[in-house]
Amino acid sequence: MRIAQVAPPFVSVPPRRYGGTERVVHTLTEELVRRGHAVTVFAAAGSDTSAELHVCAPAPLWELRPQDPLAYRVVQVEEVVRRSAEFDVIHSHVDYLPWLAAGRLRAPVVTTLHGRLDLPEWRRVLATFVGWPLVSISHAQRRPVSDLDLNWVGTVHNGLDLGRSYRLGRGEGGFLVFLGRISPEKGPDAAIRVAVAAGIRLMMAARVDPTDRSYFEERVRPLLRHPLVEWVGELDDRAKADLLGSARALLMPIEWDEPFGLAFIEAMAAGCPVISRPRGSLPELVRHGEHGFLCTTEAEMVVACQRVGSLDRAACRRWVLERFSGERMTSGYEDVYDRVALRRPEVALTVAG
Repeated sequence: MRIAQVAPPFVSVPPRRYGGTERVVHTLTEELVRRGHAVTVFAAAGSDTSAELHVCAPAPLWELRPQDPLAYRVVQVEEVVRRSAEFDVIHSHVDYLPWLAAGRLRAPVVTTLHGRLDLPEWRRVLATFVGWPLVSISHAQRRPVSDLDLNWVGTVHNGLDLGRSYRLGRGEGGFLVFLGRISPEKGPDAAIRVAVAAGIRLMMAARVDPTDRSYFEERVRPLLRHPLVEWVGELDDRAKADLLGSARALLMPIEWDEPFGLAFIEAMAAGCPVISRPRGSLPELVRHGEHGFLCTTEAEMVVACQRVGSLDRAACRRWVLERFSGERMTSGYEDVYDRVALRRPEVALTVAG
């Protein structure tokens, strides 16, 4: 099958450090190529892929920092349109922008929604552009818009090359880890309070985006002064894998309904159990009491930090290698492509009046 993968141009594919969607796109692309598909990736310069790379920006936009990043995204969509007749299916990871090109696309488009759908603007977009084939990354992701008549063609859990990227660790460091991005919905301040109350060292391996800088300075930085808390900053993949393998547990007390959360499966691939809340996709990713603890209150998390050492780290790794591998994700998307490719591109792609 001839497949286009349209990746967000903000970071490279795969990302050098932080970047979730781009990491998933890379894993999917490499496995599709390995299975004999002809794949073209529309992404920023600096991307590394076994497929054909169609460069849509001279550098990742987070590095380029253009005054108008939307201009590069619009050009990316136009380049997909110009080449669309070359493909059997176009797989978009860039949200709704390609939907504006309805009528000019010469191949069917399926869109994986990687973000939150509980925002009013997203509800309006989805209610306006009806009929477009959609894929969710968890069953929980659909809940905020479950009352809308949307064209869901599947739920495909994210997958990564976990077996080769992560090894089973023994947790010999004894510390807790907060990993990912500093933002209110990730709960870094709660993680610090829980770790301090439990009397266990916490490593903060995180990125601070400009939009979250004021939150970091006001709510998180003052807490970093505690002797049990160590700021590590953003890590590359190898350092991240080593840290998770040595950690007692991943402590991520999310404050929102996270659609997926790659950090959770990355942790378990290293044998590192998860301590979080039973919100969003977490019950789909973690079995409470087997691969970690999903707690409602911070007091419950303090107890979980003490109990987590009793969990079987090898069972955590087996769980994610079976359910969230790149191979399993790719098989799911091959089924989606087969269904979508049978449709004519102009069918059912209407805009509600």
